[in-house]
Amino acid sequence: MQQQNNRFFFNVDWITILIYMALCAVGFVNIFSVQYKPDISDTFSFSAEYGKQLIFIITGLVLGLSILLLDAKFFSVFAPIVYGITVILLIAVLVVGRNVGGNQAWIPIGSFRLQPSEFAKFGTALLLARYISSFNIKLNSLKPILICAAIILLPMALIKLQPDDGSMLVFLSFMFPLYREGLPGNLLIIFWGAALLFILNLFVSTSILIISILIIGGIFAYAHRKKVRKMINIGIIVIIAICYLFIGKYLFDNVLKPHQRTRIEVTLGLKTDNRGAGYNVVQSKIAIGAGQLTGRGYLEGTQTKYDYVPAQSTDFIFSTIGEEWGFIGCFVVIGLYCFLLLRIINMAERQRSVFSRVYGYSIACIFFFHVFINIGMTIGIMPVIGIPLPFISYGGSSLWSFTILLFIFLKLDSNRMGFI
Repeated sequence: MQQQNNRFFFNVDWITILIYMALCAVGFVNIFSVQYKPDISDTFSFSAEYGKQLIFIITGLVLGLSILLLDAKFFSVFAPIVYGITVILLIAVLVVGRNVGGNQAWIPIGSFRLQPSEFAKFGTALLLARYISSFNIKLNSLKPILICAAIILLPMALIKLQPDDGSMLVFLSFMFPLYREGLPGNLLIIFWGAALLFILNLFVSTSILIISILIIGGIFAYAHRKKVRKMINIGIIVIIAICYLFIGKYLFDNVLKPHQRTRIEVTLGLKTDNRGAGYNVVQSKIAIGAGQLTGRGYLEGTQTKYDYVPAQSTDFIFSTIGEEWGFIGCFVVIGLYCFLLLRIINMAERQRSVFSRVYGYSIACIFFFHVFINIGMTIGIMPVIGIPLPFISYGGSSLWSFTILLFIFLKLDSNRMGFI
C-alpha cells in the first residue's frame, strides 16, 4: 500500500498543479484589488467577491485532489453518464434558470449560481474521447464525423437557447482534437474559409465578392479543363459559396441581435461606438496602456478603483493585471498559460491511451480558446463574447469546471502506463 501511494505521488505532474495554483493566486489578488476600498473598510469579508473566490479556490483544490484519488478508468466508464447529466442540466436551466444580463444560464442554489454550460465542456470532452477510443474510430468517413458532430452540437444548441453565444463558441475548439485524430484537413479549411468569407462579406459588397468567386472559379476550372469531374466539383463549390454569401448576409442582418451586430462591427473597425458596445473595450485598453512597463502598483489602478471598466473581476480581469502590474505582469501571466498549454500538449502526446490523448488535446484547445479570446477582448482584437479567463476570472462554476477539466487529465496522465 505504501509503495502504491509513493508511486501515485511521483506519477502526478505536480509542476502543472503548481502552475494551476499560481494562476488561482493571480486571480485572487486581482479580484481583491478590484473590490478593495480602503475608505470603506479594511477588513476581509467572505461575502465580497474576493472572499467567495477564496472559498471557490479552496473547494476547487479539494475537488481536484479528490479526483486524483479516483480510479483512472472511472472517467471512461462513466463518460456517457456525465455527458447525460450535463445535458439534463442544460435543459433544466432553460426551465428553472435565472436570467442575468439577458442570458438564462444560471441555476440558483441558495446564494450560489450554477452555470451548467461550464460543466458541459468536460462532459463533452469525456464522451468524445470515449467514442473515439472505444470503437477504434477513423475520422475519414462520414458516419463517425457526424456522430462526433452530434456529440458537440447538442450542448451547443442548448447553450444557444439560453442564449450564451460565448460559451457556445467555445465548443468549436473540439475541431482540433478531432483533426489530431484524423479529421480531414479539408474540413477545417472549409470551415475557416467560410468564416473568412463571412467577414469579407461585411467589408466588401456582395456583388463584388460574387464576381471575384466566379473569376477564381473560372481560373481553376480552366486549369483542370481536361478533367470533367474536377470541373464539376469546382462549379458546385462556386454555387455553394455564392449561396453562402446571401445566407450569411441574411443571418447577419435579420437573425443576429442588434448588440451582437454592433460588437462584430466595432471589433472589425466597421463602426466606432465608444459609449455603447465599444465602451468596455476602450476603457480596458486605457487601463492596460496606463500600466506601461511595470504598472501603477498593486491596489493603485485608477481605472479599477473608479469602476471605469465594467465586469472587471470577470470578463475583463486582464485589464486589472495590465494596469497594476504592467507589461511585465501581463508577460508573466501569458507565460504561465503558455507553459501550461505546452505541458498539457506534451502530456497528451505521451499517452498510451487514445482516450487520454483525445481528452488531453480537448482541454488544451478549450484553455487556449478561453485565453486567446478573453485577452483578445480586453485589447480590442476579438469581439466581446463574455467568456472567463481560466482560473483568474471570478466565478465558482468556471473555476470548478476548469479545475475538473485539468485534474481529470492529471489523473489520466498519472496512470498512463496502466490505462490502455
